[in-house]
Amino acid sequence: WQEYGISTGDELVKVNPDITPISTALGILGMPGLTAYFGLLDVCQPKAEETVLVSGAAGAVGSIVGQLAKIEGCRAVGIAGTDKKINYLLGDLGFDAAFNYKKTENYRHKLKELVPEGTDVYFDNVGGKITDAVFPNLNLRARIAICGQISQYNLTEQELGPRLLQYFIVKRIRMQGFLVFDFINRYQEGLKQMTKWLHSGKLKYRETIVDGFENAPTAFINMLKGRNIGKQLVKVSDL
Repeated sequence: WQEYGISTGDELVKVNPDITPISTALGILGMPGLTAYFGLLDVCQPKAEETVLVSGAAGAVGSIVGQLAKIEGCRAVGIAGTDKKINYLLGDLGFDAAFNYKKTENYRHKLKELVPEGTDVYFDNVGGKITDAVFPNLNLRARIAICGQISQYNLTEQELGPRLLQYFIVKRIRMQGFLVFDFINRYQEGLKQMTKWLHSGKLKYRETIVDGFENAPTAFINMLKGRNIGKQLVKVSDL
């Protein structure tokens, strides 16, 4: 945490004061929304009728990825960690299928059941055993965007390393890591389109807000443990 920051201003984005609520500048109309937008549409380049699978699907980024997939005419499938999140994906956001990995013994079998046609695009926010299970389900020339690896962040030693790469050879799979800052010169393009979809009702969002800066550590830990739906925020004070 910091009280002051020094910047050249090159990477600062001016917040539109007309945005309502202003919190969306930190979520769907901010870095998470742009991450989903460029990560899916530019890195993965989904085509209509393809299947898009996203892990961490009820989070700030994943929840938007699934909705963007639907806008592009794709089938959206999500992986999340509570029944409440699954209901949110299926009932509120329009995902075609989703499953609770914490109640699933065999991820690979579950994916084969839900996605018998195979996966064309995998947007990975989680990594680990879930991603391992996805690889055998990928189709020819599938694309993977590595956005996050939240299952690995708190490990003292990385339990998983590169393997299962035989699937990449035979199926000519492309996997790419990316940062939203790669697209900084196109932020306004992304924000304009995301705002249009949001105002037209094609995009929905949810925020998990904790009151008080003193509760910021708890909010951060809850996010890492997957207890939030949508963007996790800390409200310091009223504007």
